Amino acid sequence: MAPSDAAASLSSVTARLEARRGRLPVVGRYHRLPSRLTDDYNVSSHVLGVGEGGDVLLATARDSLSRQQYAVKSYALEGLEGLKLQMLMSEVEVFLFVDHPHIARLVGIYESEDYLSFVMESHDGGQLFERFRKTGRFPEDEAAGACWQILLAVNYIHQHGIVHRDLKLENFVYDKQDSNHLKLIDFGFSKMFNSSMKMKKALGTMLYIAPEVLAKSYTCQCDLWSLGVMAFVLLADHFPFVGDAMHDNILEGKYDWRPQQWSTNSTEAADFVRSLLCVDPQKRLTAQAALEHPWIQRRQRERPQTTVDQGVAESLVAFGHMPKLRRCCMELLAWSLSSEARAGVHDQFLALDTDKRGTISLEALKAMMAATAQLPGDEAERIFAMMDENQDGEVSYSEFLAAAVCTRTELDDSLVYTVFRKFDRDHLGYLTADGLRALLGDTFMDDTAEALLGEAGFRRDGRLSFMEFHSFVTGGRGANTTKTPLVLRVASLLLGVLRFSPFLCCSRPRPERRRGEGP
Repeated sequence: MAPSDAAASLSSVTARLEARRGRLPVVGRYHRLPSRLTDDYNVSSHVLGVGEGGDVLLATARDSLSRQQYAVKSYALEGLEGLKLQMLMSEVEVFLFVDHPHIARLVGIYESEDYLSFVMESHDGGQLFERFRKTGRFPEDEAAGACWQILLAVNYIHQHGIVHRDLKLENFVYDKQDSNHLKLIDFGFSKMFNSSMKMKKALGTMLYIAPEVLAKSYTCQCDLWSLGVMAFVLLADHFPFVGDAMHDNILEGKYDWRPQQWSTNSTEAADFVRSLLCVDPQKRLTAQAALEHPWIQRRQRERPQTTVDQGVAESLVAFGHMPKLRRCCMELLAWSLSSEARAGVHDQFLALDTDKRGTISLEALKAMMAATAQLPGDEAERIFAMMDENQDGEVSYSEFLAAAVCTRTELDDSLVYTVFRKFDRDHLGYLTADGLRALLGDTFMDDTAEALLGEAGFRRDGRLSFMEFHSFVTGGRGANTTKTPLVLRVASLLLGVLRFSPFLCCSRPRPERRRGEGP
């Protein structure tokens, strides 16, 4: 298949996702020509890892003082067809949709003539498997903590109609070396699923694969079997299924249970594992039920409880009174926040996620605002409506970040510039109503592009410069020109010229490696 045919298929994916997820988190992160990966990132030859599509390379953002690092993986579009194209389309759709504190963040996707490149946050804490291999068997409380985080991510994707199909210790990474915060990565085998239909393609890693996947008739419950294998390994220090009889033992649920390895674990831990390694998927714990298992609940009771602080509540109130365009900018900024900026509130988001769906409900927000800020219910409802940009009846993690973090964090000038360039897709050096329409559509929350620009001080010539945009987004704080990257201080019209400089180019992405079976 020619790259143009693959591009048409990808366009159908993003259009479908916009209808479900909302326009802003899709169009704001999916970049088509003339935008290029090398406009925004310096991609090195340093290999961070190897995924299904090939090497994952280290990258840094251009014109940024933060030195924040990213991971980039690229797929060649030439010759991509059939099952390989279906898998790539599924990965794009799923990765653009997911938004959770325990899932790696997708910063952007760049589609060129020949390649599709994913830009993701980079984690230097290493794989869960690597830490297990280094430390050996986990103490029971640490194993329970890891399983709790994994379950939050799995319950979120299942509640939103997504199956991962390759859960394993290698696909969970720690945020930092000294952190215990886990994140789910690699959506190469994942897909949106219909709960009334069964999947048939045998995908995954044999050590973790569920019996019904081997039988080629399965649902999202296959992910819970994989979690059972992971919990088994962390608690028992060995895999439950190995050797020449592995295939048959998996089908029959005959795991290698060594009493001496389990004698120091609680009966609740053993029951948790057995409840997941159940051959019948209908009798196996669901993700929601596993979160309510006594072993997980005991861990939750023993850990310090997080409550939403007054500062966050005040930030949500302030967000609810912002002009629409500024709220829109905050939501775009939320996807580019560093892990350090997000760390202060991610536990508070989880505390508000009372049903563990991975989102905040109106009822939960109203209860918190009444208790913390003594806010009446109708005002909390109005704030909820302002936060729920895509109007799907729930507040996502990034919608929460936009209100809770961006309103009280001193925004780095280069971060503001990142958002400015999302609107200035033609690299004109200024914003126009046409630029806003390209990103937001004809209207945003019922306002036209012209009305939104009017909020920000639309100039008589119909243009909004970066400095004017900066003042609007930051609430009047001037850009710090002593710390602002050079390109932000170059005349606006030069931005279009700089884009074509041969000195700003970096190496082309590597071609795709062979992938597994299709969905």
